[in-house]
Amino acid sequence: MTTRGVVLGAGGVLGAAWTIGALAAVREHLDWEPSGADVLIGTSAGSVLASALACGLGVDDLLDTQQGKRDARLSYDHEAGGALPPLPKLGIGSTRGLVSAALRPLKVTPLAALSAAMPQGRGDNEPIGRLVDAVLPEGGWAPHRRTWIVASDYDSSRRVPFGQIGQPLADLRSAVMASCAIPGWYPPVRIGKRRYVDGGVCSPTSVDLVTRLKLDEVYVLSPMTSMTFDAPTQVAARIERRFRRIVTRRVLNEIKKVAATGTKVTFLGPTAEDLEVIGANMMDPRRRIEVLETSLATSSRALAA
Repeated sequence: MTTRGVVLGAGGVLGAAWTIGALAAVREHLDWEPSGADVLIGTSAGSVLASALACGLGVDDLLDTQQGKRDARLSYDHEAGGALPPLPKLGIGSTRGLVSAALRPLKVTPLAALSAAMPQGRGDNEPIGRLVDAVLPEGGWAPHRRTWIVASDYDSSRRVPFGQIGQPLADLRSAVMASCAIPGWYPPVRIGKRRYVDGGVCSPTSVDLVTRLKLDEVYVLSPMTSMTFDAPTQVAARIERRFRRIVTRRVLNEIKKVAATGTKVTFLGPTAEDLEVIGANMMDPRRRIEVLETSLATSSRALAA
């Protein structure tokens, strides 16, 4: 029997919309529900979707929620957060995080170091917590036990896959809120005695976490990475595309580690066509439906190819 992993990467509001389209394409391509994966790994926006799958929701449920259907199993106000963050607090977010980055420069990503230097955000990610409450009302961890939700320790910049054996204990709600705590936008989430922020500052996907599992196949859906690019004229979009190229190289290096163990890796990211629809701001909810519809088409074509 084929063993499979599903890795859902960071990407904000529009990343979630794109990923749901890609999940639908994977389901159709394999005639298989991604919730049946042997391991589910989610980071930031991907953590919300991974937690929903881990609690028994199917791809159709995610599509219904994203499209705002009245009979959807989940209800979420996609416009609530807005496209821009509120003004953050003054001062450095984590002095200890900066010191850790200085002492371990080869082990701390530049984005993790930057997140420690940024002021703490004032945004409210409680709606994310309520989403988890809706799929797991009794609390605790997901029924799918091999569900790993990736966050970053704010004061050490270490990657923490909650749910993995040997990692700090957390309930699913707290883990997902921590994984979604974008530095400078949302405040860090305290779990136990530690503070955590968005796992995307360590890696957009953390696909290398499956290396020791030696699965037959892994499907990596990463809305922050691309293999083909558009040619935007907006300055903000051009900066985003440069950052995207850097992020893509990191993910490809992680994929090489996994592939070296004999695991077949199928990697999907937004195409140039997707990027034209996404624009410069991955948190802009006004583009959600168009991004979803575009992803349904482009991801299906990519898998067919």
